[in-house]
Amino acid sequence: MDDNLTQQADEVEALSAIYGDEWCVLDEASRTYCIAVTDGQTKPTWKVCLQILLPADYPSDATPLFELNAPWLKDTERYSLSESLDQLCCENAGECVLYLLVERIREFLVDKSNAQQRKEEASMGSPSSSSDIQYAIDLAMKESADSQLFDELPVIQHGDPITDRRSTFQAHLVTPIVTTEQVKRVLRKLYENKKIANATHNISAYRICGESSDSMIQDCDDDGETAAGGRLLHLLQILDARNVLVVVSRWYGGILLGPDRFKHINNAARNVLQYAGFIETKESKSSKEKTGTGKTKNWKKGK
Repeated sequence: MDDNLTQQADEVEALSAIYGDEWCVLDEASRTYCIAVTDGQTKPTWKVCLQILLPADYPSDATPLFELNAPWLKDTERYSLSESLDQLCCENAGECVLYLLVERIREFLVDKSNAQQRKEEASMGSPSSSSDIQYAIDLAMKESADSQLFDELPVIQHGDPITDRRSTFQAHLVTPIVTTEQVKRVLRKLYENKKIANATHNISAYRICGESSDSMIQDCDDDGETAAGGRLLHLLQILDARNVLVVVSRWYGGILLGPDRFKHINNAARNVLQYAGFIETKESKSSKEKTGTGKTKNWKKGK
């Protein structure tokens, strides 16, 4: 039982580091938690509140108890999503699965959002052939202008290393990034550094503003560290960081770190993002609150 409680504490700490304010402790004594999961858009269309209770014998002999709360969720969708989460728990019996549950819900919401977008685009009808030609010309001209305007790469900023049990983590940040071609060029430039190129993992994620203010080009790469890229991208999403590429290098020291490795990846990224101005400092936040521009988020317990 002590081992289960230790694993639970490590998992909760890792999730708190990954999701920040989105992760909420409802009752620490009964090990009840809550997280609002969205479709990852700048202005989320769909949101589900996942409430979780961890039994004392989780993860060794039990799975988490969960409840899905969303007014728009139809019975058929709720059943289908619940079945998917139950199957995920069965497939990973004996292991910590909370992160997997959250990201499975996010995948469901992203698919729903994409389906709605395709439906809206279809209802608008296809453009005329002349419009297609003009669009292709405009796009070609824009890409040509972009390649000339951003021929020189932005400066690569390197964060302070974090070392734990002989493993070292270091984040690298580049901004502004405005095209996916720039992402490729920056990564090639970064890997010219032999130390970085020889890292055990180079986890990366980027977000680029699209043509409209609501569209976002984003992607990530685990580089062999399962699910690490998705967690890094999620950090950029919750911070609403735009036109930025973050790479976290890990040099493995021979000792398994368990969930702590995700905490260090997240903290390394957070540190370099804060240094670059993507995260408010306590001083700037306090200043905003004094002038009445700060925002307060209140969590409510799910039904």
